[in-house]
Amino acid sequence: MGKLGMLFTGASCVAGLLACQSPDKSAVDTSAESEIKIDQFADLEILRYDVPGWDALRLEQKKLAYYLYQAGLSGRDIIYDQRGKHNLTIRKTLEAIWNNPDTEKKGDEWEKFRTYSGRVWFSNGNHHHYSNDKFVPECSFDYFATLVKACDPAALPLQEGETVDAFVNRLQPVIFDPNVDPKMVNLTAGIDHVAQSSNNFYEGVTQQEVEAFYAGFPDTGHDPEWGLNSKVVKEGGRLTERVWRSGGMYGTAIDQVIFWLQKAIPLAENDQQKAALTLLAEYYRTGDLKTWDEYNKAWVQDTTGTIDFANGFIEVYNDAIGVKGSYEAVLSLKDFESTKRIQAIANEAQWFEDHSPLQPEHKKKEVKGISAKAITVIAEAGDAAPSTPIGINLPNSDWLRKEYGSKSVSLSNIVHAYNESSANSGFLEEFVGDQAKLERMKQYGTLSSDLHTDMHECIGHASGQINPGVGTPDKTLKSYASCLEEARADLVALYYILDPKLVEIGVMPTLEVGKAEYDSYMMNGLMTQLSRLKLGDDIEEAHMRNRALNAYWVYEKGKADNVVSFEKKDGKTYVQVNDYDKLRVLFGELLREIQRIKSEGDYEAGKNLVETYGVKVNRELHEEVLGRYAKLNLRPYKGFVQPRLVAVEENGEIVDVRLEYVTSFVDQMLEYGKNYSLLPAVN
Repeated sequence: MGKLGMLFTGASCVAGLLACQSPDKSAVDTSAESEIKIDQFADLEILRYDVPGWDALRLEQKKLAYYLYQAGLSGRDIIYDQRGKHNLTIRKTLEAIWNNPDTEKKGDEWEKFRTYSGRVWFSNGNHHHYSNDKFVPECSFDYFATLVKACDPAALPLQEGETVDAFVNRLQPVIFDPNVDPKMVNLTAGIDHVAQSSNNFYEGVTQQEVEAFYAGFPDTGHDPEWGLNSKVVKEGGRLTERVWRSGGMYGTAIDQVIFWLQKAIPLAENDQQKAALTLLAEYYRTGDLKTWDEYNKAWVQDTTGTIDFANGFIEVYNDAIGVKGSYEAVLSLKDFESTKRIQAIANEAQWFEDHSPLQPEHKKKEVKGISAKAITVIAEAGDAAPSTPIGINLPNSDWLRKEYGSKSVSLSNIVHAYNESSANSGFLEEFVGDQAKLERMKQYGTLSSDLHTDMHECIGHASGQINPGVGTPDKTLKSYASCLEEARADLVALYYILDPKLVEIGVMPTLEVGKAEYDSYMMNGLMTQLSRLKLGDDIEEAHMRNRALNAYWVYEKGKADNVVSFEKKDGKTYVQVNDYDKLRVLFGELLREIQRIKSEGDYEAGKNLVETYGVKVNRELHEEVLGRYAKLNLRPYKGFVQPRLVAVEENGEIVDVRLEYVTSFVDQMLEYGKNYSLLPAVN
């Protein structure tokens, strides 16, 4: 709910697959001038990003960042286990094979195996990070078995008394059978979303049982995000929670997170940051969600520090019913120059709310404390890596946002890296059929995308309010909550990006910027995002559903006036916006309806919107998009290697923290496996 993914990223082709280097040979570049593209394999491209401003930090700030960096990576194992109970077993097995000095790392079968390894590392498990479909190796099982059996048994995650042969046989269906745990998050209508999703948030329980279980928790409108930090299981015929805390589930990793947070606390830049870090450590100790709320209150008030962070069980996209939070960590420093733009928008938040097309009763009378800034990411972990958001707005709790405000951030160096990697890719030339529109998108596309992100996070997620007596959106809108919230935030951005107010406050030079965003958004929602789907698949990922919902709704509603059309030219299909003003009106009408659905908890109307406009795919159009996209030799998904922070010590004291730019995805993954493998492979 608080995270915006990249709408679309084209990519230039880079030769080679995964680099094969020894993890003991540090693959780093301390210069910020090295190639931004590191690797590519399958449908993925690996990039690196720069961290401008690091060298200007004071030593105390660098030490604070270093401790928070260690805290973030200490929870890395958690996201693997959350995304599937076999993932740690799979990953540790891959690491054993890679680390085996006798493994012959060449040949066609090896290339297929290392591509599979890369996919597992990229997705934090064996389900695609975006589609949530299980993927299997292209190498043969016999070859894989040979690799495993060549390993030292002590390096493999064997169960007590288990032989290597038995272990290999146990892995066969887990890794190679596409019908075993086929979907990490299954949002298909009319099914048991809990039972049919293979994430590790629930076990032996049904959706009906889980919903009844949480319906018994207090629902006063000021309650914690019940269930956010636990796994639900059935014991003795009754549902119970295994809480993620010190001494509980994930306790050994969480204890290390706490250890590093405690080192960070004395270095906090201000009282609010110190309070937030102290409360975060206490929350991890106890698992008390009321402490999590107190942490969020303190964290929102920390607006003056240069170093900032997000850490915890936060986003609920990996849970089909939107209850369980995935572990993530984002460490950053403030981008002072880029902050001016997003802050200018935040300063007018009340104006935007007052002038929105929402029904009066659904508007906030007083928009509280939106802290908006652009950040330079230092490092990310958990659900934020290797695939990262480009914008974040937290906390997710509606009542906390209403009463205490929110932090809205744009990840400026991440966006810059995406833009650099996509330059001259040929994507726009292929899919924009109008020369004038093409030139406008090239001229204003970066700014229009940045503004969309800023408004999506800053005023989009912060707008609107829930009617008294209506439960939390996650409870009332269930599996459709995330999609509808993202659609709502997108629509706020779309409605205002063609408003003269943005020119008036100086964040864009002309309304042509807004038109460029309309062209881009409609092209993506109606067509080009289909490059991310396998032919014949429905749309399931929440952000993709949101964009399809918004685009197809306005397309259908505007047909009579030819507001948006599909045009054929030289045998190719193009999306054409014909009336930008009418399109803006339609975006406003849909925004009003989705806010009504959210405010009133209208599940049936929300379900109907998503299923009608956001799920189904035109097969003929899909096939055309895939064919055209394939000719460009692009990868539809991108992620990042993370910079490495290295503490430089003299006489037991840290005298500097060096930032190193990593140049090998494989090396980084093996290094993480060696240094941050804190949870056992239990399944």
